[in-house]
Amino acid sequence: METIIKWFETIDPVTAAFVATTFTWLVTASGASLVFFFKSMNRAVLDIALGFTGGVMVAASVWSLIMPALDMSHGTGFDKVGPTVIGFVLGALFIFALDKLIPHIHLNYEKVSEAEGPKTKLNKTLLLTLAITLHNIPEGLAVGVLFGGAALGIDGATIGGAIALALAIGIQNFPEGFAVSMPLRRQGMSRGKSFWYGQMSAIVEPIFGVLGAVAVLTFTPLLPYALAFAAGAMIFVVVEEVIPETQRDKFTDHATLGFIGGFLVMMVLDVVLENIFAQIIN
Repeated sequence: METIIKWFETIDPVTAAFVATTFTWLVTASGASLVFFFKSMNRAVLDIALGFTGGVMVAASVWSLIMPALDMSHGTGFDKVGPTVIGFVLGALFIFALDKLIPHIHLNYEKVSEAEGPKTKLNKTLLLTLAITLHNIPEGLAVGVLFGGAALGIDGATIGGAIALALAIGIQNFPEGFAVSMPLRRQGMSRGKSFWYGQMSAIVEPIFGVLGAVAVLTFTPLLPYALAFAAGAMIFVVVEEVIPETQRDKFTDHATLGFIGGFLVMMVLDVVLENIFAQIIN
C-alpha cells in the first residue's frame, strides 16, 4: 500500500484521478462479468450489496468529504460552516435536477410506466442503465475532487484519503455491476449485451473524476464547496435511490446489516490509509 501511495504522489493529480476512477469503473465491469457465469442473483444478496453501497457512500460523504471541507474552511460560526452548507445543498440539488430531467427506472421496478423523470419511449434496459449512471456521477466527482485537493497540499485532503475513497467505491461497485447486468439478462438480453450495459453504467466515473480534479486545480478556493457538493450529491442518491431499493421486499434487515458493514469498511479504510500516508510523509 505504501508503494501505491508513493506512486500516486509522483503523478499529475488529473492523471491520478483518471487512474483511480478507471479502477472503480473496471471493478464495476468485473462485477457485471459475473453474468457470464450465473443465471440469477439471490435477492437477499442484492439487498446486502445495496445496503453496503449506501453505507460506503454515507461514510465517504462524512469522513472523506464533509470533514475535510470543514477543516479547510476558515473563520468561525457561519463563515466556518457556510462553504460546506452551500456546497452540500448545491450537490443535492444537482442530482435532484438530473433525477427530474433524465428518465430512469430503479432495479426493483418491473414496468416502464414506473420510470421516473420525463415521459420517454426508451426501453427498460436503457432506463435501468441510466439510473445506475446517475448513481455513479457523484462517486467519480468525489474521487477527482479529493485528488485535486491533495495535490494542492490543502489540510484535510490527502492522497491516502483519496485512495481510500477510490478503493471503497471500487469495492461497492463490484456487486453493483452484477446488480445491473443480471436484471437485463433475466429480461432475455444476451450475456454479452447484459455485460456491456452493466459496465457502461460506470463510464461516467472517470469522466467526472477528471472534471472534478481539473475544476479544483483551476479554481482552488472552490475546494471546500466542491467536496461538500460531492457529499450532497452522494447523500441524495443514498436517500432517494439506494435505501428505498432495499425496502421493497422481506430482506430489509439484511440491507441494514450491509449498510453498517459498508459504513465501517469505509471508515476503517479512511483512517488506516490516512495513517499510512502520514507515516510516509514523516
